[in-house]
Amino acid sequence: MATFLYRLGRASFRRRWLVAGVWTVLLVLFGLGAVGLSGQLSNAVSIPGTESQRAIDHLKATFPEAGVGGATARVVLEAPEGQTFRNPANQQAVEKVVAALKDAPEVKRVTDPLQTRSISRDGTVALIQVGYDQQAFELTDADRAALEQATEGTALGAEIGGDATRAAPETGATEILGVLVAAVVLVITFGSLVAAGLPLLTALVGVGIGMAGITAASGFTELNANTPVLALMIGLAVGIDYALFIVSRYRNELARGETREGAAGRAVGTAGSAVVFAGLTVIVALAGLTVVGIPFLAEMGIAAAITVAVAVLVATTLLPAILGFAGDKVRAGRLLRGGPKPGRASMGERWARFVARRRVSALLIAVAGLAIVAVPAASMQLGLPNDATAAPESSQHKAYELVSKGFGPGANGPLTVVVDTHAAAGPRAAVQLTAQRIGHLDGVAAVMPPQQNRTGDTTLLTVIPTTGPSDEATENLVGDIRAAAGTLHERTGADIAVTGQTAANIDVSDKLAGAMLPYLALIVGLAFLLLMLVFRSVVVPLKATIGFLASVAATFGAVVAVFQWGWLADALGVAATGPIMSMLPILLIGVLFGLAMDYQVFLVTRMREEYVHGMPAGEAVVSGFRHGARVVVAAALIMTSVFAGFVFAEDTLIQSIGFALAVGVAVDAFVVRMTIVPAVMSLLGRRAWWLPRWLDRLLPNVDVEGERLSEPPQEDRRTPVPV
Repeated sequence: MATFLYRLGRASFRRRWLVAGVWTVLLVLFGLGAVGLSGQLSNAVSIPGTESQRAIDHLKATFPEAGVGGATARVVLEAPEGQTFRNPANQQAVEKVVAALKDAPEVKRVTDPLQTRSISRDGTVALIQVGYDQQAFELTDADRAALEQATEGTALGAEIGGDATRAAPETGATEILGVLVAAVVLVITFGSLVAAGLPLLTALVGVGIGMAGITAASGFTELNANTPVLALMIGLAVGIDYALFIVSRYRNELARGETREGAAGRAVGTAGSAVVFAGLTVIVALAGLTVVGIPFLAEMGIAAAITVAVAVLVATTLLPAILGFAGDKVRAGRLLRGGPKPGRASMGERWARFVARRRVSALLIAVAGLAIVAVPAASMQLGLPNDATAAPESSQHKAYELVSKGFGPGANGPLTVVVDTHAAAGPRAAVQLTAQRIGHLDGVAAVMPPQQNRTGDTTLLTVIPTTGPSDEATENLVGDIRAAAGTLHERTGADIAVTGQTAANIDVSDKLAGAMLPYLALIVGLAFLLLMLVFRSVVVPLKATIGFLASVAATFGAVVAVFQWGWLADALGVAATGPIMSMLPILLIGVLFGLAMDYQVFLVTRMREEYVHGMPAGEAVVSGFRHGARVVVAAALIMTSVFAGFVFAEDTLIQSIGFALAVGVAVDAFVVRMTIVPAVMSLLGRRAWWLPRWLDRLLPNVDVEGERLSEPPQEDRRTPVPV
């Protein structure tokens, strides 16, 4: 591997015009594809095979006029203070709003609260249901604006909620702050504007191609709206970090007296080998999302994995070509004198010796700190966003509060019970018995009159719970209805299923929670094998895996403390707290595992390199920190900064992902890799590199540490081409 990458680096350096031209053409072609082929992104969350999804599919086939599965909006009207909707003037105002909503674009169904009696008992709140045939992501900003325009000019209070009001998440100026911080870190690390600019340039090229590819793919398949945001987040972070490691090694080789071409080859052959295997680990973790059976997570994982693959290719081909163009400017013009003074140990070396001397104390303190931070994770509650979790000042949240005030919290998350009577002996009796049985269950506030399709073989029952859509009692009620459905089927022959947004959210959360442990076992197992191949050790991969699990636990604890308990919520711009997004844990496990292994590979590869070349195990740990700590710290700061920039995004999922990854990377880099790793490696000594002889014979030698580069291949021992 090292020899192949060495030759690839030299070839890219030597034929830099060709390499740069190829990447430029690719960037232009993908950009044109994104402009001409792009489609709409979806914020719908569904999982095939769940009861709620099967019921929706059945309704689309047998009861399309019900509009189940399309976007919905709730327009909540409040009478002026001291008045009710018994006032004729207020009733006329309601009729005007209803008429305006019926004329709004794409609206297919509007309920009149005066006819459906959707008015609160005290007469102060009226609820209008607006239905679309299209899904929420298919609605335009103009369609959403028309909802607001329909309520303008009325003396009534008006708030609008529902999934029709949610636009796709967008990236904004706050995310740029992370890139700016990364630029500052690079300048401080390298002390050269040119050297600092190279990782940014190549990362932007890789992200540009990846994002353009995702945008073009949206024209052929339905992609979740968060897919490009995750790809942007991961692509920027790994793109900058991978280039950082190679540029840093290139400068070290130049300082040792290598020619520029030889330095490029050696940088790609050594640091590039670590980049390739680190990238493979990230790709394995992200691509593993395809096996959990959740389509939107699979889309996000594949898109991000492809972006990471592009970042690896850019770092190992385009970067050495650009190094050829940069000439001596990569090491010239130092703005800030980094690194240790001659004859003085570096900060990384001093830290490694400090931890090695006090390894037991350092290990205990680090583990105890992680355990304390992880405590809140035991209280994690999972759910999907609804109007209750919207910002308190938003119209969606106000609409939720008004509905709860007027009709009870359960009116915000009604359940739709589908009664399929095509095989029932007495269809009407089956529907009546089902309504009666459900009405007597605990937690049911009301069962609305049944709605029947034209053929009379499918009936809808709307069930209003006594509790809100995110409450545990509502989840229990869904379970009780489904348990009763079996008994009702035996008595009537009718097939009964529960669906609706609330039931669908419960099914999605259950499926995600059930998939988490199998997914964790899969990626940990695959990555363990990959790391064992890289380091030719059983202990090092085991230590890396345990350290990752500790990082994940601490990260979950921090996420719960901020997004569920509300600690530091105001300081971080978290508008509303509530259950943690259901897809966050499994997504975080995949992404954070890959990124955490980056630092394991980058840091421990240098230790392995020194150990293979004859250095004692203890000194190899110190030497690894001497050469790698400064760059690993810079890389961790860059990743943390890039992810932290997404904390101030508007979308709750993007906020929580950005925060979780920023905390996870910081914890894993500075606590696990920079503290626990040297402490454990010092304790184990040579035993850290133990590998059974039989396994040593079976494993191929990929030579990540570049041992074969001590003597370059015969065909490469020639005078470098003048540059």
